Amino acid sequence: MTMDANGAALRRRGRGVVLMWAVFAAALAGCVATARAAAPTGTGDDPAVRELAAEVANHGWIVFAARSAAGDYDLMLCRPDGSRLRNLTNTPDFSEFGARFSPDGTRLLYRRLPRGQPINHDLWGQFGTLVVANADASNPVEQGRAGEYPWASWGPDGRQWACLYRREGVIRIIDAQTKQVVRELPNSGIFQQLFWSPDGRRLCGTANVAGQDWNILSIDLASGRPTLLSRQLNCTPDWFHDSQRVIYSNRRPGLADGYGFTMLMQASVDGTQRTLVYAERDRHVYFGCLSPDDKYVIFSLLPQDGGIEAPMALIRMSDTPIIVGGARGYPELEALYPGSKKGPVLRLGNVPEGFEPHWTAADPAAGRAGQDK
Repeated sequence: MTMDANGAALRRRGRGVVLMWAVFAAALAGCVATARAAAPTGTGDDPAVRELAAEVANHGWIVFAARSAAGDYDLMLCRPDGSRLRNLTNTPDFSEFGARFSPDGTRLLYRRLPRGQPINHDLWGQFGTLVVANADASNPVEQGRAGEYPWASWGPDGRQWACLYRREGVIRIIDAQTKQVVRELPNSGIFQQLFWSPDGRRLCGTANVAGQDWNILSIDLASGRPTLLSRQLNCTPDWFHDSQRVIYSNRRPGLADGYGFTMLMQASVDGTQRTLVYAERDRHVYFGCLSPDDKYVIFSLLPQDGGIEAPMALIRMSDTPIIVGGARGYPELEALYPGSKKGPVLRLGNVPEGFEPHWTAADPAAGRAGQDK
């Protein structure tokens, strides 16, 4: 072999080595990116936060709506610590949101809108088409026309929906299979965000009552009697799984910077007790959702009131009330709750900003009910 031939061979061999290392580096970068995506963030150097992340890592699954790279909203699934994230719907022509697992964890109920149509922070449940799918969002089936089943909420056995018809002033219980109306009752002022209690005995929602707007109201289904749980500037209620409490968002004008910041509250079902769950200065806390055992709550932290998706965080109910004041503190609220704590707070920085999260103990990927392993 001549010197030129040897040089050419060496150059080819060198290019091969460079190519091999480039492929290896790309694969390594992919592994690192995957590992980062799978690992929870927001734990920082705080051992209490790291402990909380480890505690909830295998504690079921959370579904939420988030904006995709295409600009629409898709349903996302992850562990409560933010790990094992995946897109369930991935439909660039549509937005999906408002997902709720059925009581047995085998199905999803959510709403679908054509891409580009706006989603309202308060009124999302009355727009779009209702969809029922398997818990992993496979086999989606549209239920009727757009707007036909407003604020549809699962009944305790998953065989019925409660739907709110604001203009007609009624709530209808509908058989999910036949679509027949099983019962009709007055809405008692509830105008949005209707949800059925896990024990099947009550409904709750945001209501206008006695000339005041934005109250949290429950309705006893046996008697039809309404009970006022909290008055003035409240919304986005949801049930604890014990059906004895409701979690909701509340804003108090004049508390910190005039307009006030929305905080997460809880109230007893008889309306006699109310207390703080979580507040953070400079953030509006919305979309509170309890874990199936009521031990944890996940929520979104909006920088501006009335938004949709926002960074999500998670806390233990046993650590509440929690007040996060930041550099300026939150003395006005701390004076009302002198026994409040500072955390720990697990911030899910490894997932997209979320809207209306919902939690199940079942394994959606398996498409069956049962405690996640």
